This record gives sequence, C-alpha cells and structure tokens, in this order.
Amino acid sequence: MDIEVMRNAYGRQLGSFHTEALIKTDNGEVQIPMTFIRAPYINKVSGDAEALALVDGHIVAAQQGKQLVTAFHPELDDDTTLHNMFLNMIADR
Repeated sequence: MDIEVMRNAYGRQLGSFHTEALIKTDNGEVQIPMTFIRAPYINKVSGDAEALALVDGHIVAAQQGKQLVTAFHPELDDDTTLHNMFLNMIADR
C-alpha cells in the first residue's frame, strides 16, 4: 500500500484510548467507535491510496484497491461497519 506510517505514534500502552470518528464508506461518512492500542497513524497516502478517516488531524484508516488498513482495532468494538465494508470490498469482483 502506498502509505507512510509513524509507528507507535500514540505512545506506549498507557497512551491507548477510545474515541468515535467519521469514516468514509460507499454509503457516505459514518461515525464509528475506534479503539487505539499502541497505535500508529498514517503520515501520508500516495498513488491510488485514499485516506478514509482522521482523528486529531491524523489519518487512521486508508484503502488502496482491495487493501484496507486501520490504526485502530475494529474487532474490539461492537460496531461492524468496517467489517461489512471490508467484506463488500473483497466480494466485489
């Protein structure tokens, strides 16, 4: 994926946090919960990569083709928006 990241950008384990933010989906922007644990953020997207979500001005989700990356852990929240988005993305041929 054509991105640059800052590893552990939010610090150590004690820097972990939970928030809600907008993410771009095929159906427009949707607010979802986001849990960050020793998370990176994306400094830059290039080529066909697209930023999908921002938290505090930092890119925390991106997509390029059928690749999807997040700086947060969507599996730790009950919201399945991102999971469904990924399933739709890979099923679309």
